[in-house]
Amino acid sequence: MFIDTHAHLYADQFKNDRDEMLQRAIKAGVNRFYLPNIDSSSIEGMLQLEEDYPGHCYAMMGLHPCSVKEHYEDELDLVKQWLGKRKFCAIGEIGLDLYWDKTTLGIQTDAFRRQIRWAKELELPIMIHSREATDEILEIVKEEKDDRLTGIFHCFTGSLDQAHQVIDLGFLMGIGGVVTFKNAGLDKVVKDIPLSYLVLETDAPYLSPVPYRGKRNESSYIPLIAQKLSEVKEVDVESVGRITTENALRLFERTSVER
Repeated sequence: MFIDTHAHLYADQFKNDRDEMLQRAIKAGVNRFYLPNIDSSSIEGMLQLEEDYPGHCYAMMGLHPCSVKEHYEDELDLVKQWLGKRKFCAIGEIGLDLYWDKTTLGIQTDAFRRQIRWAKELELPIMIHSREATDEILEIVKEEKDDRLTGIFHCFTGSLDQAHQVIDLGFLMGIGGVVTFKNAGLDKVVKDIPLSYLVLETDAPYLSPVPYRGKRNESSYIPLIAQKLSEVKEVDVESVGRITTENALRLFERTSVER
């Protein structure tokens, strides 16, 4: 069994074949899908998908850093309202993004810290977005860290030193299609990271693994990522699946696996 710990399966890119796509993934052995929220526009579709696929799809709640703009306070108020209404598996996708817009770093940081504190109050893991901001994220997490704070550095593409800092904080690293890219260098980093600190993800519909790079990503490609990890780590694919699944279930406080 495999788990996709980060997939935007509610996205418009799947509107014409969402059910077929999910069935392909389940047939490929991917039985759980963790859905990070983006902002108010994604909540309805995400919750509908969770309702349509109970036992398979699990919703998070949070405000993505790229959606932290002029009226972000209203968006955060909505996130907080939802967190008070029902249980979510995590708070996410939250963090910093310095690729698209560096001018909003101040309000991105404010939104990130506030959501971290909600996560600690609710004892939920966080799903971290850290595009071109890993050092900044690490600094904030170190400042906010206590025994209640844990989660995943989604789409980890950092250095070995940064990976060790993530491990020291008690977080996991999400490994996706980038590990299959020839010149990315991520394979060299994960070679020296124990599997006990890794989980699998697609970030679907983005960042498809080779040989689908440049095309729409989907959760059925998780085994391709696992295969690459098995080659890099020199272990069998079954071990990659078993260990990364155990890591994910432990984090999200799931104690049983539907067969």
